[in-house]
Amino acid sequence: MSAITFQNVSYAVEDRQLLTNITGSFEQGRITTLVGPSGAGKTTLLKLCNGLLSPTSGTITVQQKPIDTFVPTTLRQTVGMALQAAPMISGTVYDNLCLPKKLQRQTLSIEDAQKWLEDVHLPASLLTQQARDLSGGQRQRVSIARTLVNRSPILLLDEITSALDRTACREIETLIQKINDKYGTTIIWITHNLEQAMTIGHHTWVMMDGQLIEAGPSSLLETTTNEQIQAFVRGEAR
Repeated sequence: MSAITFQNVSYAVEDRQLLTNITGSFEQGRITTLVGPSGAGKTTLLKLCNGLLSPTSGTITVQQKPIDTFVPTTLRQTVGMALQAAPMISGTVYDNLCLPKKLQRQTLSIEDAQKWLEDVHLPASLLTQQARDLSGGQRQRVSIARTLVNRSPILLLDEITSALDRTACREIETLIQKINDKYGTTIIWITHNLEQAMTIGHHTWVMMDGQLIEAGPSSLLETTTNEQIQAFVRGEAR
């Protein structure tokens, strides 16, 4: 079953065509990695998935429902997003975890906050720590936990490990796999790390020049006969 489906989706800003006729589906409960050279349109596509941008033409469905029929707050609860910068609001880790609930005029109990920290393998004692004092890996884990507070069935990840050292990167990869396994969360993950794309992804989309060049099992990065993708994998088109 499809979690998100694109049908002939294009996106343009003034005279710039950023995406052209994207057609494809992200399988529910699976991890799909998005790869391609810088400027290929990956982040634009991700923003279309949760309504931060609207397509110029074509249709997008989320859980078999047209994306433009969602109330924005409901859409953002359904399709969560974690970014490379892992932005934090001023205050404690608890203040940051509470943010999704505050936007819904709800509260997050201390017990639930501790649970979400445990889910991302952080100690409950971190709740009272100032967010500004977190390490890069801790910030990324708190950012993911904050996204999970909404129990989003779909999670978008934009280069969330690119600024981390190798150890922290591996820890986040393991965390995402556990979230996928435990909750059946659909993951759509932009990465420039092709090894990560192949080892973490069940499926991979390869994008170039605003187009979807090929989609399939992540092993396609090794088995493809497409010369553009072969050149990209060799590092000739980054």
